[in-house]
Amino acid sequence: MAILNGTDVKVYDGSGLLVAYAQNGSININHSTREITNKESAGWKESLEGLRDWSIDVDGAYAWTDAAGVVLANGFEDVINSYILTRATLTVKFGTTSTGTGDVVYSGTAWVTSGSLSAGTEDTATYSLSLEGTGALTQTVS
Repeated sequence: MAILNGTDVKVYDGSGLLVAYAQNGSININHSTREITNKESAGWKESLEGLRDWSIDVDGAYAWTDAAGVVLANGFEDVINSYILTRATLTVKFGTTSTGTGDVVYSGTAWVTSGSLSAGTEDTATYSLSLEGTGALTQTVS
């Protein structure tokens, strides 16, 4: 059994840039059901398929320049400016970055629904972003 290193799972935008240089990321995929219980259900709840939805959460250390002082592209403030302030959707990919076979990548279009920045005294400044999928989430296996 091969255990995947979490560092290999990343969140990218449509141009291939790591979204806000995230340190952590999670994808949430849900399938709601719709109730069809009736008088013939013998007291048991019955359901059928319903809507599906997905979301992605990312967080990391906040930085706006690299070690050489060069302004970062696609950082936290860039994501806020490009997708929340302008009300634009983001093409996003969530998955592994190795070149081996069996790599899984989920992709779709999402709204950036929230962003927060935390800066405690004498502590590393951090950020978090939440993305809500709109439309289908596709899975690609290499």
